[in-house]
Amino acid sequence: MSPLRFIYLALAVWGAIHPMYYFVSYMRAEGTGLGGLMDAWYVNASSHGLVWDLTIAAIALTVWVIAETWVRRNWLALVAIPATFCIGVSCGLPLYLFLRTRKV
Repeated sequence: MSPLRFIYLALAVWGAIHPMYYFVSYMRAEGTGLGGLMDAWYVNASSHGLVWDLTIAAIALTVWVIAETWVRRNWLALVAIPATFCIGVSCGLPLYLFLRTRKV
C-alpha cells in the first residue's frame, strides 16, 4: 500500500472514531439519544449553518462518487455513500479517496 493510500485509510478511521466519541459522550451525558443529538444540531444559527455545510458537502461527495463509479466501474467505491451519511463526511471522503486510488 502506498503512503498516500495509508494516509487516506488512517483519515477515514480517524474520521469515523473521533467525531463518534463526542456524539456518544453527548448522548450519554444528556440521556437524550439520537433524537436529542439531532435537536442539538439546530440550537443556534452557527450549528444550523454547520449542519447545512456538511449536508451540502455530503451531497456533493455523493454525486462525485456516483459519477466516477459510473465511469470507472469501481463498484466498491459506492461504500463511501453510506459511510458519509451514517458516519459523516470526515469518514466518507477519505474512505472514497482510499478506494479510488486502488487498482481497478
